[in-house]
Amino acid sequence: MLAMTVADGSLTAAQVPEPATGPDEVLIEVAAAGVNRADLLQVAGHYPSPPGAPAWPGLEVSGTIVNVGSDDNAALLNAEVCALLPGGGYAQYVAVDAGLVLPKPENVDLVDAAGLPEAAATVYSNIGYLLRENAAGKRRVLVHGGAGGIGTFAVQFARKLAGAETWTTARSDWAEKLQALGTDRVVDYRNEDFAALAMEAGGADAILDVIGAAYFEPNLKALAQDGRLAIIGLQQGNAAQIHLGGLLAKRATITGTTLRARPLEQRRQILAEVFEHVWPALDAGEIEPVVTTRIPLQEAAEAHKRMAAGGNFGKIVLTAK
Repeated sequence: MLAMTVADGSLTAAQVPEPATGPDEVLIEVAAAGVNRADLLQVAGHYPSPPGAPAWPGLEVSGTIVNVGSDDNAALLNAEVCALLPGGGYAQYVAVDAGLVLPKPENVDLVDAAGLPEAAATVYSNIGYLLRENAAGKRRVLVHGGAGGIGTFAVQFARKLAGAETWTTARSDWAEKLQALGTDRVVDYRNEDFAALAMEAGGADAILDVIGAAYFEPNLKALAQDGRLAIIGLQQGNAAQIHLGGLLAKRATITGTTLRARPLEQRRQILAEVFEHVWPALDAGEIEPVVTTRIPLQEAAEAHKRMAAGGNFGKIVLTAK
């Protein structure tokens, strides 16, 4: 089968063996693979695949199940699905644990579904508590990088599912599109101080951050009392100082998480909860994946260049055909 392998810091099309399907796994013929910043890090040599996963990138795919490893999953044959992977999505076929597979939502195109698993699982595992605490009253959520793949999903989740007042940082060029997704306030990070604006409004009860060190101090300032900061990316640095007095005064909670490195049982549990709490809204068309760029799999290097350059709204996916 064809896969986009990594050699000397670049992506190269190569023929590799089709993956064997383990007893708890299914084999998916890939229709599309989502592109994530973690893929760029892997190609650069900074984020290798975990043991047992293919050496090439790809953390999410959509496609059709063409084989199963045991009769327990026989009912899944020929189902159109999307899946969360530890790696290997940039290929014609991928074998994945059946517990990391979700059905294609009814109102979502199969190719576009490739942009769902990583975003939905990341957002839910970091701010899913907003659904459980919905009775606590109106909250304000600040999503950094609102125009990205995670951001476009997060603003819909926070506003339309959790009912929160939703702010995001993004270029003003994207304001109209983000407002259409449910964003209440778009803060242009190039010329506006999101921390000062949030403080004037009473602070953010939850912040989802992909930036890292550069935003750490202003994020703490922007938090409301008992606010929670979830750091899920390090696009602008991985080392920051913390003012402990401010942390204590606000009774703030800071978490840092990754998805790929979690134990299999945790990833299965996250996907099960995503299916229960998020998938009905996707089936009903209340929220949607925002896929704006489709690029053929063999041109994956071009997709990485576009992501690295910035300026893309929503998700980029690689198509098999």
